[in-house]
Amino acid sequence: MADLSPDTMLTRDKAAAALSEMGYPVSKASLATMASRGGGPIFRRFSKRALYRWTDLVIWAETRCSAPRNSTSETDVA
Repeated sequence: MADLSPDTMLTRDKAAAALSEMGYPVSKASLATMASRGGGPIFRRFSKRALYRWTDLVIWAETRCSAPRNSTSETDVA
């Protein structure tokens, strides 16, 4: 799945699988919860299905990562 073009549209289960394969472990259920509560990646509706654009998924996942650290004792600077 890593060979996705930036504009590829993915269903929720394929979006979760593709993100997990890229090293960002997320489940289909987590994406569904975030779609209803907020905080998840941008999605579109096609009939009853949620569709995620690959570029939007990668951007969302990268923004959730912390800055690089040298140890677990380092704290985030606001």
